[in-house]
Amino acid sequence: MSQALPNFEGLLREALAPVEPPEDLARRLESTLTSITELAAGELEAWELSAMRDPRNWARPAAAVVLGGGAGAALMLLRARQRQRSTGGLKGAREAAERLGEDARGVAERTLRDLSDEARRLLGDR
Repeated sequence: MSQALPNFEGLLREALAPVEPPEDLARRLESTLTSITELAAGELEAWELSAMRDPRNWARPAAAVVLGGGAGAALMLLRARQRQRSTGGLKGAREAAERLGEDARGVAERTLRDLSDEARRLLGDR
């Protein structure tokens, strides 16, 4: 009877084995987010303010704001994370902060500064 039952532990281990993402996943994701952000900005630039009177015309600009804002925020986080990984991640940031005599607040301020710099870079492209 024990042979009739499958080896559930082995099946689970096999099903839940870690899978490495493709090498170019980050590049493709960044490219997709950039194109969504640019399309949303183009949609908003083409929209005429006089069309605001008719609520039926609000759907496309509203969608452009939501999708463009979401894609822009995701792009900022992706780039900040890539920059963080290149410096050694959180452990590297903590070690660098200790070398510089910074505390956790200084690390958080530097991270926020990096995010705001990335936002300025993205918005400066428009």
